[in-house]
Amino acid sequence: MTRKFKNICRLAAALLFCTVAVRGQEIAGNPYREEVVFFENSKAGIRLAGTLTLPDAVGRFPAVVLVSGSGAQNRDEELMGHKPFRVIADHLTRAGIAVLRYDDRGTAASEGDFSKATTADLATDAEAALRYLGTRKELDASMIGLAGHSEGGAIAPLVAAQHPGDVAFIILLAAPGVRGDSLLLLQSAAIQRAYRVDEQRAQRALNINRSIYKLVSGDAAPDALRSALEREITSDMTGGIPPDAFIDAQIKQLSTPWLKYFLSYDPAPALEKVSCPVLVLNGEKDLQVPAEINPGAIREALARGGNKRVRVRIFPRLNHLFQECLTGVPAEYPTLERTFVPEVLNEIVSWIKALPK
Repeated sequence: MTRKFKNICRLAAALLFCTVAVRGQEIAGNPYREEVVFFENSKAGIRLAGTLTLPDAVGRFPAVVLVSGSGAQNRDEELMGHKPFRVIADHLTRAGIAVLRYDDRGTAASEGDFSKATTADLATDAEAALRYLGTRKELDASMIGLAGHSEGGAIAPLVAAQHPGDVAFIILLAAPGVRGDSLLLLQSAAIQRAYRVDEQRAQRALNINRSIYKLVSGDAAPDALRSALEREITSDMTGGIPPDAFIDAQIKQLSTPWLKYFLSYDPAPALEKVSCPVLVLNGEKDLQVPAEINPGAIREALARGGNKRVRVRIFPRLNHLFQECLTGVPAEYPTLERTFVPEVLNEIVSWIKALPK
């Protein structure tokens, strides 16, 4: 069994047996309008489902599309007992900002096949959400933006770069600023440091991952890729050769269209074309999109494109989900009561409201 696999098993066990706290941000009543909506992604030929929350007032409101992170997520970006997008939507709508959050393709009430989708494909879903908001007469068409979390923070600049006249602003929540393979290596190193893995073992794991990512992002034929991956996976064995089922599962996970695309995707070219205002927020203890590298890389890419309308803020003691935490490791997420700290929510609201119209 590989050390990496052992660590995954330990993490899974920690998530299984940890105590999930009662959430302090559960939403009881809504002083705003809430609609279940459907909209078409004509490029993909699918219909997506979501929830639009609108202030219960008269006027034309600014609006935000929420774009989720990696993996198939429902409209609340629900994970480990938390519903971050529901909390964000509630807070923003109470402050007079409409919010559309939607189920990822192939998830919950949305059509499509998530297993075949790349980041570029998912960007067309965000485009469709943006177009839908443009049809709503309650909204100020000149003040519709995108807020992306994690991978969603790579999608938002991609859409803004391709549709500069339609995106008034973007908000990047724990967004990647470096190429996908570099990001995953940074993530692995940060998590291993947090778990105090022996430096020699950690470096060996990084070297193996680096070799695997290079193979996956290349153009090797399926059989050649399988043989090469088998060699890399079994090179770190301490308990004998693993069963074929384990190798098959690993290769299946590593051979998805999403991973192949993501490993080679560099967000910098899209960021360099973004001309709208940008808010970049990160948690200091984010181990999945480390704050010491990514916000700075985003700022530099925007600056190369001449965009000076940028605000970057790194919040102390916050993890990848913008929860106040001790370590930042993913196993800690479900043990924390608060889903999303109010300080970050208030920052988003005040920044949107300060934008020139």
